[in-house]
Amino acid sequence: MDVGAVYRSESEALFRYLVRMTGDPDVAADVLQDTFFRLVEQPPLTTENLRGWLFKVATNRLRDHARKRKRQAALVGQGVAGDSLGDPPPPPDRVVAGREGSTAVRKALECLPLRDRTILLMREEGFRHWEIAQAVGTTTGSVGTLIARALDRVKRELEADHG
Repeated sequence: MDVGAVYRSESEALFRYLVRMTGDPDVAADVLQDTFFRLVEQPPLTTENLRGWLFKVATNRLRDHARKRKRQAALVGQGVAGDSLGDPPPPPDRVVAGREGSTAVRKALECLPLRDRTILLMREEGFRHWEIAQAVGTTTGSVGTLIARALDRVKRELEADHG
């Protein structure tokens, strides 16, 4: 298998998916690297649905990252009150107005369970229902219903956020 060719053909879409899932390009880049490292070290038994395998591995790596971040936050929370934990957030005047829409959508997506968020973002990347079903561990027939329900929930979240 030519990993370089796979990287050139799939990394852009996978990176886009990971950024949408995390909202953080640095985390997305780390997970992308981990995913391709896994491809080199422990390739799938078959390359029949290699794209789906990459997205599934990336989603699992995101779960691992989220668990790690949760443990780290708990440890930081045990620190001394008043300790500086990093730089302050940027001032509001630096926030670009165009990012408000992205922020609202990201916030609405974060309200979804990981499976539903994965389904929507894989759909956005052009995956077929059977590929999505395989990646999230459900049946092909239920993917359409899950997509519709997830979209309805995102819509409700956006409407509640913007009145």
